[in-house]
Amino acid sequence: MAPRKNEPSRRHGDDDEQDGPSGPAGKCGSLRVDKWLWCTRFFKTRSLAQEAVDGGHVQVDGDRIKASRIVKPGDRLLITRERERFVVDVVSIPVRRGPAAEARQHYRETAESEAGRAHIRELNRLSGPVSSGRPDKRERRDLMRIVKGRGGLADDDLQ
Repeated sequence: MAPRKNEPSRRHGDDDEQDGPSGPAGKCGSLRVDKWLWCTRFFKTRSLAQEAVDGGHVQVDGDRIKASRIVKPGDRLLITRERERFVVDVVSIPVRRGPAAEARQHYRETAESEAGRAHIRELNRLSGPVSSGRPDKRERRDLMRIVKGRGGLADDDLQ
């Protein structure tokens, strides 16, 4: 069925711009939380953002929410993504999903959140590599040298 001449064509996702009776998201000053998380690049896809909200990994002002919850400037979000935890204040509502630099203008991360994430990154850096399972031949030889007390000397150096 072809669109009528007096009606604009509608594409998939056009209805997502309507967040309430006041019209498009950019003009009314509010947006669904899952779409806000996607637009501000906390999650790669909107469905991942929705799953995180449904799983309780996103809270608004300390309360567990649904994906349809409307966020507006002034709200404080607690976002847990994998092992990272963000505490951000909503500054503005994005009109579109743009580049990362543009997305960062729509929120402000708290100083405690930035410091906590930097501390965790430093601990992860200092902890060293994690074993990927069974050692290969070279790693096994290195381990045997350490266990036997050779201190990492090659077999050729012993003679």
